[in-house]
Amino acid sequence: MPHVVIEYFAPHGLERAVVLETALETAAHSDIMQREDIKVRLAPSEAILFGDGRESFIHVTLSLLAGRADAAKLKVAETLTENLRKVCPDIDAISVDIQDMNPACYKKSLR
Repeated sequence: MPHVVIEYFAPHGLERAVVLETALETAAHSDIMQREDIKVRLAPSEAILFGDGRESFIHVTLSLLAGRADAAKLKVAETLTENLRKVCPDIDAISVDIQDMNPACYKKSLR
């Protein structure tokens, strides 16, 4: 935790390492999470169909343990959207959703 899952479809390619690094650095500099706790992963979509004709997207789901202020989460969402737009100017749609995880129900096991 935190988990940053980046779903995407980019028919003309995506600089995956740049996108991963951008997400990690943005999250790490947010002051609401620690770099060593952040996990970022890409989840490519096999195909998409948008009713308005767009042909590419990035959607980020950032899952955090509950307890952060809405203003702080909004700042992360805005900054993440802006930073991804800088490195992915040709992507038609970029969105971010921040979700609270219930700390009473979140469990993990580390080796």
